[in-house]
Amino acid sequence: MDYIEVLDFLFAQLPMYQRSGKVAYKANLDNTHKLDAYFNHPHQQYKTIHVAGTNGKGSVSHCLTSVLMQAGYKVGLYTSPHLKDFRERIKINGQCIPEQDVIDFVTDHQELIKDIKPSFFEMTVALAFNYFAEQKIDIAIVEVGLGGRLDSTNIISPLCSVITNIGLDHTALLGDSKEKIAPEKAGIIKSNTPVVIGETDTITKPIFDRLAKQNNASIYYADRCYHIPVAMTSVEAKQILQIYEEDTIKYPDLELDLLGSYQQKNIKTVIKALDVLTACGLNISKDSIYSGLKDVVKNTGLLGRWQILGANPAVICDSGHNTEGVKELMEQIKQTPHKNLHMVWGMVNDKDITSVLNLLPKNATYYFAKPNIPRGLEAEQLKKSAFECGLIGESYNSIKNALFFAKKNASSNDLIFIGGSTFVVAEVV
Repeated sequence: MDYIEVLDFLFAQLPMYQRSGKVAYKANLDNTHKLDAYFNHPHQQYKTIHVAGTNGKGSVSHCLTSVLMQAGYKVGLYTSPHLKDFRERIKINGQCIPEQDVIDFVTDHQELIKDIKPSFFEMTVALAFNYFAEQKIDIAIVEVGLGGRLDSTNIISPLCSVITNIGLDHTALLGDSKEKIAPEKAGIIKSNTPVVIGETDTITKPIFDRLAKQNNASIYYADRCYHIPVAMTSVEAKQILQIYEEDTIKYPDLELDLLGSYQQKNIKTVIKALDVLTACGLNISKDSIYSGLKDVVKNTGLLGRWQILGANPAVICDSGHNTEGVKELMEQIKQTPHKNLHMVWGMVNDKDITSVLNLLPKNATYYFAKPNIPRGLEAEQLKKSAFECGLIGESYNSIKNALFFAKKNASSNDLIFIGGSTFVVAEVV
């Protein structure tokens, strides 16, 4: 099989949450343990860091990867979903797994796949962990796919666990309140393993504290350890942050190439996690932190986080899609200079559509389209739901067509924003 045939086989054989939704979700780790035993527990051959959370876990994972690369480590990075190419999920020092390695893995283990019948995600985790072991990496940054407690990645014994925050997402699977979701995310807390929480929340803090105590795990709240009172954007389109530990400046003039003010929350999480990892014995210099955070995109290939695609008019995309993420994005849009706002918007059909739509600005022109996946919400249905929320626009037969008409209608000092789903962003980056 060639690479395209391999992907066709995987998509056809294995249920994939990103495409199919709830039917692909496995509420146990049985298949994961079978695959792990078959490959002789490859994740035990290198150090790991586990990253969960509702928003920001992708950015945090890429930032940690970039810093550890600059510190001289050979770093594996496992994330999901991918935007353009399946191989984006599995990287070493910023380089995607080669097509041939994907082909060989699937070809050599077709019978195992047919026998165990794993989900797409379960199989991908096995491929990633096995590839990392074969390539003799030093450390892997492993991003949780969904939840934590029952996620396929939750077989590792990390140096440190990280939970960025808790919000209402995937409520059909994880629960419809923070009180229900928090224990699922906190399922990655391991015995005698430090955990860093990105954001303090009065609802979730008692849950995290209790589970950390039960596991004899040291717990740190990043937003209580660090604060960023001053931030600006440089002419090189990087954020310049003044990071304080209590009243003392710890990282003056730290440059970050990820735009979007919401990244400041993530950076506090990253810095605290690096403190913990240093205490665990990793050699991470201040120079590595500065250089790593300055070049996250260059080092890791991260896409779709307040990414500027064009100018005159400004064209910006972001993959934020749940209520917490969209709130942050709308604040960012308010802070971005523009005359008129054009919103290219698409969503998937298992999200809390009305809650998200109610957050969107009413003084914008909307271009509704369906992302090109089975879970995509039909454009006409989205347009109808949006109209009920006071949003006016037209429906289009594709994301690219919607963007074409947005560009056609926009003047040079307008802003075109593209979002609503990771899968919308995937079609434009």
